[in-house]
Amino acid sequence: MKTLISAVVSGAIMLATVQALAQEKKQLAFVVNAASDFWKLAEAGVKKAQGELPNYELQFKYPAQGTAALQNALMDDLVAAGTDAIMISSVDPKTSIDAFNRIAGQVPLFTTDSDAPDSNRIAYLGSSNTAAGVQAGEIAVKALPSGGKCMGFVGFLGADNAKERIAGFKQAVEGKGIDLVDVRGDDVDFARARSNVDDVLAANPEINCMVGFYSYNPPKIYEALQSAGKLGQITVIAFDEDPITLGAVKDGSFAGTVVQQPFEWGYQGMKLMAAYLEGDKSQIPENKLIIVPTKVIDKANVDEFQANLKATLGK
Repeated sequence: MKTLISAVVSGAIMLATVQALAQEKKQLAFVVNAASDFWKLAEAGVKKAQGELPNYELQFKYPAQGTAALQNALMDDLVAAGTDAIMISSVDPKTSIDAFNRIAGQVPLFTTDSDAPDSNRIAYLGSSNTAAGVQAGEIAVKALPSGGKCMGFVGFLGADNAKERIAGFKQAVEGKGIDLVDVRGDDVDFARARSNVDDVLAANPEINCMVGFYSYNPPKIYEALQSAGKLGQITVIAFDEDPITLGAVKDGSFAGTVVQQPFEWGYQGMKLMAAYLEGDKSQIPENKLIIVPTKVIDKANVDEFQANLKATLGK
């Protein structure tokens, strides 16, 4: 009986020890702006970081819908649950300043993908969206030597990443006879993203160039052009590495795409926050911007890029 009691007591002590150790682990969260396959690479980066940060519990969170209100509520829930630091891609930074500052007053807050520079975030880690927009514009200039009229498509018109990409594109095509006539937003509603393209094809026959500024916009452009029998007749400039986009670049249906490095956002972002919590602030530059370069993918390098992508995702 004494042996049994001793075993039970020992087991209870071990369980309590394990639970205590689990509770001691600091929690880091990566919050995205909407459910999209684009974020799978960032999730893979977070997973890699987890293997190198055994004393931390890393979480990858999608809001129920791509709205600022739900994003902010999710952050409140994370803080209430004991999360120690958060990195977020802001849906609408202009309307979220108060919410971001409330969160930043409780835990270190970092941004990625879409910055909120007017908030009290510690730093931004991600692409230079202006530079990425310039690269997209340079693709257009090369593909449209005689000029053209372009229509843009994007998720959140108010997000900094969208505005900066659009501004960069306009900067690159200025004086080249290329006009970005308008940009249609869809609030990450995939059906609306497709109908936006259909509407332009029906109402704007003068448009001979389309720009998909978010990862899912180029595939919707592809679908609409294919359905209308106009694939290859309209120059398309894309962003990111959706499989449909890469396939279209490979077969020449798209002029090219500007790709980011979301894997590095997830991986470097978690390591950055862990270091910050441990008192190492040396990685935070004076301007609070940590830029991960973007790259142009065209027919010449798409095969190599796809092979590297598959290796990164373990496919």
